Amino acid sequence: MTQERQEPIRREAVSDQLYALLRDRILAGALPAGEALTAERELAAEFGVNRHAVREAVKRLQQARLVDVSHGGRTVVLDWRRTAGLDLAVGIARADDDHSLDGLARDALEMRACIGADAARLCALRCSPEAAARIVDAAGRYAQEGPDLGALGAADIAWWRLIVEGSGNLAYLLAFNSLVNGSLPIADVPVNLRTAELLDVDAHLRLAAHIAAGEAGQAERLAGELLARSVPVTGEAVR
Repeated sequence: MTQERQEPIRREAVSDQLYALLRDRILAGALPAGEALTAERELAAEFGVNRHAVREAVKRLQQARLVDVSHGGRTVVLDWRRTAGLDLAVGIARADDDHSLDGLARDALEMRACIGADAARLCALRCSPEAAARIVDAAGRYAQEGPDLGALGAADIAWWRLIVEGSGNLAYLLAFNSLVNGSLPIADVPVNLRTAELLDVDAHLRLAAHIAAGEAGQAERLAGELLARSVPVTGEAVR
């Protein structure tokens, strides 16, 4: 009986794993900002991988603004709190850092409340009559979902997407995508922890009406109040 030939491990998979390990060391402070990254040859020996995989991993660290590669070949660890972007949020949650998953989820919910309030304001100022009509219609459908939190959660995301799109702010739209598609941990917050927000159907209907009427100040204030209901107080767990 012949042994079935196994598929070789792809270099991409190895470099991805190495990137994650180095990323987490940087986030945890094991590789401090300002210091040179461990030499390519040493990393290859430590992890038992080839130097091509190391170079690919370092390239990804550079793209994430975690390291800076100089023309002379010296790779220096950057202060990620000053250089990295939102795409690093998942890595922060996994690292042994002072930002726990609960803390990062709270931060994401706070960001959601701020962006949502301003998106509602801009939407009231900028959206077309057709877009406003879709927002009002979606709020009406939301009101028909009943007390099912799962259905309300899905309808709420669809409704807020219309508002963020109506704001005309591309940066807000990309941040919204990160919030709802899993790049940030808000996507993992159970909907039952957002009960007060989701069950306030009247606020959804009134916010849609403010947007349709072009009442930017009222829309911003009500959106902020509505979204703030899902932001936990300091020390309160979100899982």
